[in-house]
Amino acid sequence: MNPARILAYDHVGIRVTRHDRSMAFYEALGFTESARFSRSEANEMVSADGVRINLIFNGSHLPERHNVLLDAPVKWPGITHPAFIVDNLEALQGWLHERGIAITEGPHPIGPRRVALFIRDPDGNVLEFNQLIDGVAQ
Repeated sequence: MNPARILAYDHVGIRVTRHDRSMAFYEALGFTESARFSRSEANEMVSADGVRINLIFNGSHLPERHNVLLDAPVKWPGITHPAFIVDNLEALQGWLHERGIAITEGPHPIGPRRVALFIRDPDGNVLEFNQLIDGVAQ
C-alpha cells in the first residue's frame, strides 16, 4: 500500500482549443486565472472558494464539439469529466438557461447523496455540477 496519504484533490486539467473562448467560458463560471504556464501552454484557474482547474491550450479542433472519450463508439480509457459541488443547483440551472448554455443531462438524483446536472464547455468537455442532499452522510 502507498505509504503517503492522499490528503486532498488539487485540480483537474481540461484541454481546450481556443484560449479566448475558453477563458471567457470558465471566467463566467466563476474561475479566475491565478497563474500562466506559457512553456506548457496552460494556466491555473481558481474559484472564489479555492477550487482549482488547469486549462491546457493545445487541443485540436474537432467538428461539432466531438468528445473522443464520450462521443465515439469505442470507449477509450481516460478521465471523462470533473464534478463540482455547488450550493444552489437551481440557481445554476437558471443562470445557464439565461446564457443559453445547454444542460445535457439532469438535474436528477445520482445515488442517495447528490443531485446533478451536466453541461459541455465550448470544446465539448463535460462538466458535472452537484448539490449535496441535506442529511445524507458525505
